[in-house]
Amino acid sequence: MSNSIIQIKGLEKTYITDSERLTILKDLDLEIEEGTKVVIAGESGSGKSTLLNIIGGIDTVTAGSVKAGKWLVNELSEEESPEYRSKFLGLIFQFHYLLKDFTALENVYMPAFMAGVPEKEARERAKELLVEVGIGDRMNHLPSELSGGERQRVSVARSLINNPKVILADEPTGNLDPANAALIGDILFSMVDKYKTTLILVTHDYKLAAKGDICYRIAGGKLEVFNPGRSK
Repeated sequence: MSNSIIQIKGLEKTYITDSERLTILKDLDLEIEEGTKVVIAGESGSGKSTLLNIIGGIDTVTAGSVKAGKWLVNELSEEESPEYRSKFLGLIFQFHYLLKDFTALENVYMPAFMAGVPEKEARERAKELLVEVGIGDRMNHLPSELSGGERQRVSVARSLINNPKVILADEPTGNLDPANAALIGDILFSMVDKYKTTLILVTHDYKLAAKGDICYRIAGGKLEVFNPGRSK
């Protein structure tokens, strides 16, 4: 019996404008087993972030199917999309997208509270996660009072607040200096290991890519397995 949590078959993504037709993903297949740490590496413009956005239900497909758990992502209704993203997914982006007028603690517990978790319970869970990512002493600070690395720690904690089955991380270290990038990478991978969460990570950082269980890059619109340790 398959333990796959993500199944993508025959995926195509084509952008059409008045002047051109650009296909960046073509006949792409991908199956990810639950608990696996998958990395999609490559340069900007290769389609890796587009693939992540399609899995996240943020972008649409031109053809093919995307199944995530019980969800058929390419057929989600407007009512189903928010539930899918809030209950099944955790999202981390290159830019933290923290609410500037809310503390780190409030930013982390808010998604759980909005999903119906009692405020006290959501707060306690958020406090635990902030301690685990090493920022327990900064939880009452606003994003403007935190460093870039600290803000991304808050983002990692926020992505886990609703106990997601899958975390989608799009260039989570791309806006950080090398030391902070390495630290955030270590924290992210240790947290998904602890909570046995499936991780799909997009990056152009081959040192970060090497932490994954399996690494792909997009070539000719399709995925191919490669070893980031041999890449410059």
